[in-house]
Amino acid sequence: MDTSREALRRLVVGTLMPGFVGTSVPGWVEREYAAGLASVCLYGANVVDPDQLARLCGQLRAAGPDLLVAVDEEGGDVTRLHYPTGSTQPGNALLGRLDDTALTRASASAIGRELAAYGINLDLAPVVDVNSADENPVIGVRSFGADASAVARHSAAYVGGVQSVGVAACAKHFPGHGDTVTDSHLSLPHVHAEAHVLDTRELEPFRAAIGAQVACIMTSHVVVSAIDPDRPATFSPLVLGDVLRDRLGFQGVIVSDALDMAGASAETGIPEAAVRALVAGCDLLCVGSETTEECYLAVVDAVVDAAASGRLPVDRLEEAATRVALLSKAFGVSGLGVTSDADVSRWANGSLVGAFEVGDAVQAWLDADGDAVIVQVASDPNLAVGAVAWGPSAVGLTTSEADVRQGMKVAVAGRGLSGDHPLWQVVDRLRAQGHPAIVVDCGWPRGGADLVTFGGSVVVAEALGRYLGVQPT
Repeated sequence: MDTSREALRRLVVGTLMPGFVGTSVPGWVEREYAAGLASVCLYGANVVDPDQLARLCGQLRAAGPDLLVAVDEEGGDVTRLHYPTGSTQPGNALLGRLDDTALTRASASAIGRELAAYGINLDLAPVVDVNSADENPVIGVRSFGADASAVARHSAAYVGGVQSVGVAACAKHFPGHGDTVTDSHLSLPHVHAEAHVLDTRELEPFRAAIGAQVACIMTSHVVVSAIDPDRPATFSPLVLGDVLRDRLGFQGVIVSDALDMAGASAETGIPEAAVRALVAGCDLLCVGSETTEECYLAVVDAVVDAAASGRLPVDRLEEAATRVALLSKAFGVSGLGVTSDADVSRWANGSLVGAFEVGDAVQAWLDADGDAVIVQVASDPNLAVGAVAWGPSAVGLTTSEADVRQGMKVAVAGRGLSGDHPLWQVVDRLRAQGHPAIVVDCGWPRGGADLVTFGGSVVVAEALGRYLGVQPT
């Protein structure tokens, strides 16, 4: 084996998946592809509109025909293809509530066709976490639900749908981010569930995804104390080796969650986090959004140094690079042109309303006299979602509070409805003025809402408007 620094560097860059700054391909990405760079990841900040995205992907393919081009295209609240206008798919929580795996597979295959048309061949989806904590700040409606067996069924269906059209899927966030009340973008979460609970709840959807031959599994920056109380999963050979490889038998590519997240690198920095992830068993390192050339080169140097010193065994590095190369070969680009096929019409038949959670107050509101309007209250997104249009405002269905006229009945919409959310003050003011008012939660319910949509994507918002009898303004 050639262990020269040049040879080690080529192996190292064959395990890296940086993002980059801007809406066109920077020169350093082109240069590093020639030096062996395996992959790049696109984020919302790289996307302006479909035409620009098509040009960007064309530039990437011209610069790197064999690159693994990745995005977080989950459907629902987390979208990159439809950034910032909002997804044309309902999202996992609604699909789980509909509980029709054929619909889930169809939604995933529609996503896969769009990705393939752009030349994107790795979808960092589906989320297969079981959302067992209602107050979870980062998973929520990205999950298929709180029941492990249902999440497992839909996880397998989603994987099958995406991969049926030649795009690699990536189940996340191993071994589970659903039982957390902390966002790993911002700090380091802990899961304290007992081992038998983990086995029957967190791990079950991953077993199903592996059974569906998922190409990749993404780690979580979460400490799971029953497996490894000292290290987040991304840096734990116990989690990645003993559990994922040995117990569950996964032979595909292990992808790290983004190393720029606080749960991964707040204490050590990204270069050290990259070394630790590879040592633990990760194969493809998601460096993070808006990776600069300086950051990228620092990561490369740190990993090369670790391999040269023996801290990172060279055979471990070679194993990782080989797995990634095989993934790229297995999911080559089809060369399709960009199409507008998003299966939007699939959701126009009213089926999504059947997955809403509707309280007793809603029917009385529907029966009340007066024109129906929706007031949407600003709700901060988590970092996974970003600045994507959501809810009724995304489709022109909202009225400002100041423009609500006498005699109108009002649906007040928000998401992440904690007890101190400003929505509650808006509702109180409107009711005090004599307006019939209901509360609509466009996220995962935390209590108190009259109607819950379990998602805020474009098609969900349109279904909500039709149900409430609200016309575009």
